[in-house]
Amino acid sequence: MKKRILALAAVSVLAVSVFAGCAGDRSGSASTSAPAQGAEGEAASDPDATYNWRMAHEEYEGDMQDVYCKEFAQLLNEKSDGRITLEVYQVGQIGDALQQCELLQNGGLEFAVISPGNTGTVVPENQLFSLHFLFPEDMTKTQQILRDSVALNEMLTAKYLEKKIQPLSYWTEGAMQWTANKPLNTPDAFKGLKFRTMQSPMIIAAYEAYGANPTPMSYLEVYSGLQLNMIEGQENPISAIHTSKFHEVQDYLTRANSNLYITATCVNPDFFNSLPADIQQIVLDCIDEMVPRSFEIQEELNGGALDLILEESDIQVVDLTEEERAAFKEKALTAYDKYKELVGQDGAAILDKLLEEVAAVNAE
Repeated sequence: MKKRILALAAVSVLAVSVFAGCAGDRSGSASTSAPAQGAEGEAASDPDATYNWRMAHEEYEGDMQDVYCKEFAQLLNEKSDGRITLEVYQVGQIGDALQQCELLQNGGLEFAVISPGNTGTVVPENQLFSLHFLFPEDMTKTQQILRDSVALNEMLTAKYLEKKIQPLSYWTEGAMQWTANKPLNTPDAFKGLKFRTMQSPMIIAAYEAYGANPTPMSYLEVYSGLQLNMIEGQENPISAIHTSKFHEVQDYLTRANSNLYITATCVNPDFFNSLPADIQQIVLDCIDEMVPRSFEIQEELNGGALDLILEESDIQVVDLTEEERAAFKEKALTAYDKYKELVGQDGAAILDKLLEEVAAVNAE
């Protein structure tokens, strides 16, 4: 696993100017250590040192990110023989998603789950995750891309590092589905619809392509927004629709599988670089273990959520036909051009590389 540390260090060079003037040790260690560079032969940490860190996510208790973060915290504690304690905070406990991102950048948090839909104004290039019909429908192939992609793990990660955010892994919470008080099985059904989106210009552009009236709104306000008709529809994975009880205030659930909800486990890079090499390695080992586990979590939570939704409400489920999906795909392509206009040459290169990688995986 030494190669993993060296790879992260190589990406950091692309944003080296960001790291000038570090704010010192924020490890929570019982004794301070020299910043680690991931080099062979570096001294290990003090075996008596303990580490107390904080991690925030963008969802509620029991949601996918909450399950992921708590299992990550347990792994860190186990692999460090109890030396590492990670406190997990759900959305609203220490700010909304954007505030959590700012805390991570400023060193107020050590770790956070950062979703592109909430941070498209911070790292514009990450908005490629908001493009519809980009990833394979086969989740195994998607897992391969998220794990191995040069476009994501090198090119896009370098853009995050410029903003003092270091992604450790990209993972998915599953496919996005739509709810509203009418079926959303054609682009015409979206015309004029007040559709809740996250604070991402590309998500807004994706739904503008269908003729909707995208309405950015904090996740904390979505339920009441639907209840009071401030918004008329929203998108989320099945599990989030259930745990947030959106099915209580919506009449139709359209299983669109329009795009994947991709998120990232991130660390403050100054903090990470301040850790001894053996502690860095524990973090990376836990991250690697959580990669396959994240796909299991989304399968488990999404798999049972639809049954619960149907038990608890009278919501009607609509599945898109192949013809209906083709109509949405055609409309969605305009957002790809919009993305390239928005993010410029570097962002366009990331998307082009990712499209090549997706095509190669689909051809296997």
